[in-house]
Amino acid sequence: MSKFKGKIAVDFRDSVPDLQSGTRAKQGSPNVVLIVLDDVGFAQLGCYGSDIETPAIDSLAGNGLRFRNFHTTALCSPTRSCLLTGRNHHSNHMGAVAELATGFPGYDFLLPKENGTLAEILASRGYATFAVGKWHLTPVHEQNLGASRERWPLGRGFERFYGFHGSDTDQYYPDLMYDNHRVPAPYSPEEGYHLSKDLVDKSIEFVRDLGNAAPDKPFFLYLAFGACHTPLQAPKEYIDKYAGRFGEGWDAWRQKIHQRQIKEGIIPQNAQLTARPAWIPAWDTLSAQEKEVFAKLMEVFAGFLDHTDAQIGRLVEEFKNRGCLDNTIIVLVSDNGASPEGGRNGSFNGARYLNGVPETPEMIAAKLDQVGGPRSGPHYPYGWAWAGNTPFQRWKQEVHEGGIQDPLIIHWPKGIEKRGEIRNQYTHAIDVMPTILELLGQNAPDSLNGVTQADVHGKSFADALENPSAPEKRDTQYYEVRGCRAIYHEGWKAVCYHPRVGLSWDGSDALRPYANDKWELYDLKSDYSEARDLSAAHTDKLQSLIDLWWSEAGRYGVLPLDNRGVARYQTTRRAFPYRAKHVLHRSAGTIREWAAVDLKNRSHRIIADLEIPSEGASGVILQIGSGHAGYALFVENNVPVYVHNYLSMKHFDLVSGAALPAGRTSLIFEFAKSGEHSGTARLYIGDALVGEIEIPTTIPNYFGGGEMSIGFNAGNPISPRYSGPFAFSGTIHSITIEVGDDGAELDPAIKAWIANATQ
Repeated sequence: MSKFKGKIAVDFRDSVPDLQSGTRAKQGSPNVVLIVLDDVGFAQLGCYGSDIETPAIDSLAGNGLRFRNFHTTALCSPTRSCLLTGRNHHSNHMGAVAELATGFPGYDFLLPKENGTLAEILASRGYATFAVGKWHLTPVHEQNLGASRERWPLGRGFERFYGFHGSDTDQYYPDLMYDNHRVPAPYSPEEGYHLSKDLVDKSIEFVRDLGNAAPDKPFFLYLAFGACHTPLQAPKEYIDKYAGRFGEGWDAWRQKIHQRQIKEGIIPQNAQLTARPAWIPAWDTLSAQEKEVFAKLMEVFAGFLDHTDAQIGRLVEEFKNRGCLDNTIIVLVSDNGASPEGGRNGSFNGARYLNGVPETPEMIAAKLDQVGGPRSGPHYPYGWAWAGNTPFQRWKQEVHEGGIQDPLIIHWPKGIEKRGEIRNQYTHAIDVMPTILELLGQNAPDSLNGVTQADVHGKSFADALENPSAPEKRDTQYYEVRGCRAIYHEGWKAVCYHPRVGLSWDGSDALRPYANDKWELYDLKSDYSEARDLSAAHTDKLQSLIDLWWSEAGRYGVLPLDNRGVARYQTTRRAFPYRAKHVLHRSAGTIREWAAVDLKNRSHRIIADLEIPSEGASGVILQIGSGHAGYALFVENNVPVYVHNYLSMKHFDLVSGAALPAGRTSLIFEFAKSGEHSGTARLYIGDALVGEIEIPTTIPNYFGGGEMSIGFNAGNPISPRYSGPFAFSGTIHSITIEVGDDGAELDPAIKAWIANATQ
């Protein structure tokens, strides 16, 4: 509390009040907008060489600066933590994504208070602070309404929040949070809803609310789109705009983009185009059906990015109309390189990837007319990700340049005179926060909200905005993600690829010792794109860099190395305590999949205590998941139904042979496990068996982030038998879930971690 600076006497007429109004920012302080794109590669924006239309972003670049040597961590959560704190990702306890947290300091996702965020700093100095869009900085066991909000946006310096937790969400049926509670989307896909538009609508609303109440108060807006992360979804008119544009294939497209990048100065004149790796098929070897499917999936991505650009244009136009654009620092970045997570063939339903079920081109072709729409959850093949990172090797999740080199645009008309230029200084995501602070004439605090602050690892590159020859401030930077490692030092880079458990592009052994990895060496001063491996010619230089990597790994808390990917879901999920019995009640809220009772591969019973009106009832009783994967217990014209949606490949429908009686009654669903991820499903009304089927295969791992809802449908319907909210028209007194103990046994190491994590 501020110290009272007035005077208190017996009589108020002899007293002097202290009319404090809190800390105020300096008059005329710039606004700050940090726009984060998701999974957009170095070569996918128009102003970085692409032929995808991004006029709003291109305008920001044309009236600002582009950086061609900006680097990230190759993954979303880690990069976002670096952007907001100026500290390295393992020091932020975010060595992976939130869904893959483990019980080690570099990976537990408990962002320390001593690593203050830019929002916390600016809020303490008189700024309004807004977070809109993807957060992905909260451990999954805290992403529910029964958890601490300490690591939600409002707990880390933001005063208003509208967006979603987790790595992604459906663009038509998002899992939306407003401040600290769940809200439904404001309107439906049929009425034109799309998340990207909604996020910009809310950003504009927040800025207008502030302007109406405190027009002179500056703001910090952190706008993190779900675009262009899977699911690739966009309005049909944007997808149709690109019909036939990618039929030439990724080889030819990549050649064309490379030539454009050189011509426009995006990359150095001598930057070579790296070779296509053997595991990516040459476009001319594909079948006619593969070409049709793969080109269509890229059309969807292009439409998604184009639509996102249009929303950014709306936001910029709002600033222009408000007269604040010139004094608003807009920083636009992508969080990592283009994503290979669609695999060789791409996908129609991303939940299949998360459950280890690959899709064939034939499967996607059967629903090609739906790709990009509300009933799809698609991704493109990894050939397009490789092309999207032109001219580099590899992609997201790996630390060759294709994974870590990304677009960075800074637009500030009042503060940047040399506009439309390109900067070559080596920079990293940790450098963004200190750069913004310097542009605002501020320093990182020694203490913030009573907590002594850790050293900021980033270094400001503010002088490069006006001086293209400004010296580089970053001479060393380590990288690590899922066992892949790299180190940059004074123009040289050593890098090694380590395959992921369950996913090895080139067939190499994911269980091999890390000591057996092959390190490569590149001179980035003369070889911008990592085209010439010099490891055999400079063995001493390579070894010195490897030694430096180990030193940096110890300094920033990188160990232990962990190359598991989706397999870590099992560890994370089991961090929640096992309960044999759960009692649920109807509410307007939902439960995140991670916090919901885990019924996968376990015998269980769902007992619904219901009150049925005399005219009968309809609606959802309990469900979790989405139209891509999940289960639902509901009533259809007074007839109970259970549906297990197996990755939208098969719907196992168990329909009661009897209707529900009027009055108080119990509806029971029972699953008796008979094998791994299989069993017998039964429905009972009271004690009477009213239906039974065999379910030969159930979801093994992950519904894809869908939420559990009680008494209504929260999003994309799990079954085509219903639509919309489909709220239950009777009364749900309670739902009791009894869970068997026949789930898969865990290994001792995971058991020990769970015991420690839940104490």
